[in-house]
Amino acid sequence: MLDRVTNPSVVGTEQFGPDYFQDPLGFFARIREQGPVVPVTMPEGGQYWLITRYADVRAALADPRLHKDYVRKLTGPDWEPDPLTLFLNVHMLAADPPDHTRLRKLVAKAFTARRIAGLRPRIEALTASLLEAMAARAASDSTLENGGEVDLIEAFAFPLPVTVICELLGVPAGDQESFKSWSGAILSSVSTQEEALEAGTAMYHYFTELIAAKRAAPADDLISALVDARDTDDPLDERELMAMLFLLLVAGHETTANLIATGTLGLLAHPAELARLRSDPSLLPDAVEELLRYSNPLNHATERFTLEPVEIGGVTIPPREWVLCVTSSANRDPGRFPDPDRLDVGRDASGHVAFGHGIHHCLGAPLARLEGEIAFRALLARFPELSLAVDPAELRWRPSSLIHGLERLPVRLG
Repeated sequence: MLDRVTNPSVVGTEQFGPDYFQDPLGFFARIREQGPVVPVTMPEGGQYWLITRYADVRAALADPRLHKDYVRKLTGPDWEPDPLTLFLNVHMLAADPPDHTRLRKLVAKAFTARRIAGLRPRIEALTASLLEAMAARAASDSTLENGGEVDLIEAFAFPLPVTVICELLGVPAGDQESFKSWSGAILSSVSTQEEALEAGTAMYHYFTELIAAKRAAPADDLISALVDARDTDDPLDERELMAMLFLLLVAGHETTANLIATGTLGLLAHPAELARLRSDPSLLPDAVEELLRYSNPLNHATERFTLEPVEIGGVTIPPREWVLCVTSSANRDPGRFPDPDRLDVGRDASGHVAFGHGIHHCLGAPLARLEGEIAFRALLARFPELSLAVDPAELRWRPSSLIHGLERLPVRLG
């Protein structure tokens, strides 16, 4: 990765230690109170300016002065990255127009409202199958010490979205455990450079073989369509194709898996709201939006940088500085959402920035919403006595600056 180019006289005024991972919202709330834009050192050592208040975050996410494409805009003529670095950093989420426009257009047709709506029967069938398997597993374990206990992430929250995105892309679902391992290592803030490199290399070789297979035997899936576009119209090069697959696969399951798991935890921690939702399932669409706002599957948007002085909230960020738009903090800003730390399944949570804003707004947001609605509806109906199987204080969050997700969520099905 590119070394952070920073001005030591203006960065690092706040230090986020390893305990940040267990309470990121608490850290961000403190920063939000300090000011609209605050320089910090994150746990992995990176130095950033944090934008934490709702109005500023929303504006910054759409501000063209905050750039994404560091490969083309911050590197010098002598910079020679290894192929893996390029593979992980030339996707559309790390691109600016016109490259971003070109790359997003290639996959947008796979995420149209009509296409997503057509996936409902398959998602419902997958959901039912996973929940039945959970029930069977809990029944078979009922005589054990932890009778009826299931890890909701392992059994449901992870396999549902990863299976959906694998089928949409044309990736064998049997490989999903490998993706979980690779994604976890790449997104972790505590992985060593060697561990992240090993995971990225494994994914790189996997996609190389998969692309070759799709070229030899195309199918009705997104990877085949992208390979055909690469070979026929040449709107993207081989590196961009590889990076696109990495982004779609990782982003296609991480956010939704965290929504299902952390959203379930939020409901279990608020029994009155859970009972309210059970009694009135028509609240589900609004409840999904509120769970996105409240649970925040991501701590912040992916990094941006300045090329010129940029004033935000009365604070001037110097050129060549890294910036994080803290979407989870924006979603808990009392200036936008009254009593923001309270879960309210009937709240009008529209305008939340859990999926970002502007040209980089999550392309898969409609799919995540659909999966979330189906998952919560079926889970609550199938297991009316669902409960947390451990003390909430025992739960551990993944050590990732970006991802706001639990390592495990032990539950009892009733």
